Amino acid sequence: MAEQSHPDTDLHQRLVYGDETALAEVYDTYGPLVHRIAGRVTRSPAGAEDVAQEVFAHLWSRPYAFDARRGSLRTWLSMLAHRRAVDWVRGEERHRKAAHADDTTLHTIPTPDPPPEDVVMARERSLLLHSALARLPLPQRQVVHLAYFAGCTYRQAAVELGIPEGTAKTRLRTALRKLAEALTEPPDPALADAPGERGA
Repeated sequence: MAEQSHPDTDLHQRLVYGDETALAEVYDTYGPLVHRIAGRVTRSPAGAEDVAQEVFAHLWSRPYAFDARRGSLRTWLSMLAHRRAVDWVRGEERHRKAAHADDTTLHTIPTPDPPPEDVVMARERSLLLHSALARLPLPQRQVVHLAYFAGCTYRQAAVELGIPEGTAKTRLRTALRKLAEALTEPPDPALADAPGERGA
């Protein structure tokens, strides 16, 4: 009695001859299995779909890769699905690390230092401001410190100092006008030499 050929052998031969209906039969039979294995490894529906497409595209383009004498088509597709799914996971991990590295690089780009002339000007303005503050009468200086260094409103400053709100508002407005005038004046070289000589 002639030996009956294995169904996988027949399918394999048809695939080798480019029979598209054979590929459709393989997909209908083993597609759910391949998707299930790929989904279990990738934990991603999109990943499982990508892996399944790769598995069956590989079978179609390289049918000789399967050898029916070494095992069943089911086992071969299962192993291929698992291997491709692992490759997919590794690829995703590499992409995540690369993206993280890019983000880290962007966050660690040093902020360029300001030009030296800007640093000098800022220092001069700071000295000028402190000198102008020191020249203010004490009542005005108190309101400015509460409003701009303690974060108080003029109403809160009035309560803190025990004065009427109108008085606090007038003192603050007068002080700000004097400070603005002082900051628009050309810097006095003597300020840089002895900034503490004009203390309150």
